[in-house]
Amino acid sequence: MPTWSNDELNRVAGTEEMQVAPLRQDGSLSSWRTIWVVRDGDGLYVRSVNGPTSQWYRGTRDRHEGRIRADGMEKDVTFVDADTDAHPTLNEQVDAAYRTKYADYAAPLEAINGPQARTTTMRLVPHA
Repeated sequence: MPTWSNDELNRVAGTEEMQVAPLRQDGSLSSWRTIWVVRDGDGLYVRSVNGPTSQWYRGTRDRHEGRIRADGMEKDVTFVDADTDAHPTLNEQVDAAYRTKYADYAAPLEAINGPQARTTTMRLVPHA
């Protein structure tokens, strides 16, 4: 499985916001959406602040692939649903990463760590 380089991890995790565009069924990119991203170890994680009903998140359900833009870098990625059965503390780790990175944003932070958003936790896996 491809991994992020340290430079890529630092660049993406160091941005306050990034853009994401899931691939449509026909392989074209959907429109770009601005979202938050956090790093936990060697992984980058995203959630939908509006839970599973948000348009960009629903777009990830078709092909589980898309593209991200952050800090002048574009990268094709796979959206891998968090396996919280195999990793029971993963959501807590991602919650903590969001609290640390976005401490100045109380209301959105509460939503992104809320029960609806937590069901959308995905790991971004880079394409080789």
